[in-house]
This record gives sequence, structure tokens and C-alpha cells, in this order.
Amino acid sequence: MSLALRTRELEPANVASAPLDDVYSDDISIPATDGYALAATLYLPRGAKHHAVLINSATAVPRGYYDAFARYLARQGCAVLTYDYRGIGGSRPKPPSTGGKPASLRGFDASMTDWAAKDVTGAVTWMRQRYGNLPLLYVGHSFGGQALGLLPNNTDVTRALFVSAQAAYWKLMPSPERYRVYLFMNYLGVPVARVAGYLPGRMMLGQDLPKGVFLEWTRWVMNERYLLGDATLAALPNFANYKAPLRALAFTDDTWAPRPAVELLCSGFTATAPEVVSIAPGDAGVKSIGHMGFFRREHRGTLWRSAADWLGVIE
Repeated sequence: MSLALRTRELEPANVASAPLDDVYSDDISIPATDGYALAATLYLPRGAKHHAVLINSATAVPRGYYDAFARYLARQGCAVLTYDYRGIGGSRPKPPSTGGKPASLRGFDASMTDWAAKDVTGAVTWMRQRYGNLPLLYVGHSFGGQALGLLPNNTDVTRALFVSAQAAYWKLMPSPERYRVYLFMNYLGVPVARVAGYLPGRMMLGQDLPKGVFLEWTRWVMNERYLLGDATLAALPNFANYKAPLRALAFTDDTWAPRPAVELLCSGFTATAPEVVSIAPGDAGVKSIGHMGFFRREHRGTLWRSAADWLGVIE
């Protein structure tokens, strides 16, 4: 049986819903382009579906982090999918000998290029096959936004919203963050990843990272054009294939994705006119947003509503 068939028909059979919620949700499995099983969660409104939304995670951030935002969009009439890249969260390998527990990532073969070419591409394909009659909206957080330009099927996307997505060259980060990043990646992270065979999450991100992911990420961070300057990336021409609307949110207190880094990433999308929007915490009535804060529930009436309105899911 194919992985696509194993995801089952979920509308509405076999779909669990949270108490007092107008959203159905179920944990499923979707196939990457090479057949690797990716853990995913599908959110469906109780009423009619008007849009399909794919939420693409930041580096080492499990899909559960986006649960509240996914439910918010589903309540607007969207079929929403979140998923974990290979090696992260529910997509971490679990050999039978471990009794269902995640295995060590030592020796696990994965890179950021794989995440884009195999995992994100596969997720876009799955959503197009399942909801081909609906506009496909793409939400990319950090790496999730970077990946859009590398996808061979990014022309299937109707509209894209980037949240803190950037070309993360270390010198574009404000001080002292830029120096912390440079020293950590080159003098601690890289040696540990090479010796251990992966980067332990407790060192930086909370989730273990495959060695190939961290080493490629480090190489990009040290390049003044980030991934746009990586001559080994055969998928770079795909940036020019994306012609649909693109809005990129840049938060003024985000030390990982300051506006110049967001603008640098957007410069790769030469066939459209990306709109970069700067947002200060005070604009949303809060003290901080940073790199991760957009997805906090407190932004339902401000940042989330504005995003949903731009995506066209609020009538």
C-alpha cells in the first residue's frame, strides 16, 4: 500500500476534534518525494473549505508549535496541513529495536536541501493532489519561507506569506547576536556535529538536528548571500519560477531575521514583487515578538487577523 493511501480519507470519518472547537484534526502520515514518511497533522473546518494552507516550519521546530495558528486558519474555512521535516519531531526515525522511541540521529542522512527538495516539495504535492480545486496558500516560518524558492513545484502555490523568513547571513544580524552565532556555529556546533554525528538539541534549538542539516545551514550562514550564494544548489533557478503574490513579515526585535536579511531572501524572487512589511512589537500591543513570537495565541486579533486577511481567507 502506498503512503498516500495510508493517510486515509479523513473528511469527516476518523477525525478527532478538540472539545468546544469548530475544527477537526488528525495526525496522519504523508510521503516525501522519495517515499520517506513525514508525520503531519491535518486540520479541517466543520463547514465548507474555501482554501488549502500549508504551514512550513522553521529549523528544528516541530509542527505542534503551529497548532493554534493552524486551528485559527481552519476556523476561517481552510484545510490546513502542518508537518515535520525528516529527522524532526514525529518524522524522526524510530527503528523497531527502540520500541517506538526515537532513534539517535547519528548517521541519519539529511540536509536542508533534502528538506526542500523532498519534504516541502512532497507536502505541496500532497496538498495539490488532495485539494486541487482550492487555492493553495503557503505559510513559511524562517527556513519554511527559504524553501519556497527551491521547490520545483512552487508554481502550484497561489499566495505565500513569510514569517521571519530570511537570508540569514551572520553579518546581517545585530550585535552581539552575530558574534554569538558565528562563534557557536564554527567553534562549537560544527566540531560537535562532526564528532557526535548530529547536533544535540540541548546545545541550541531544543530539537536534535541531523549533521548534514547543521553543516549545510552553517555554510549558508557564513555566505554573504546565504543560500542564494551557494553555487552547488541546482535548485536555485526555481526562485525565478515563483510568480504569485508574496508578503514577508519582518519584526523589528527579531535578531535572526532583521529586515535586511528578509529583503535579501526576497531579492531572489525575481519574477514577482515581494512586499516586505516591518512590524514593531508595539504595533501589535505587545512588548516582544522576536523570531518565534508571531505564532502566540495573543496575536489572534492583530497579527493573525492581518495575515489571514492578506491571504484572502477572511471574507
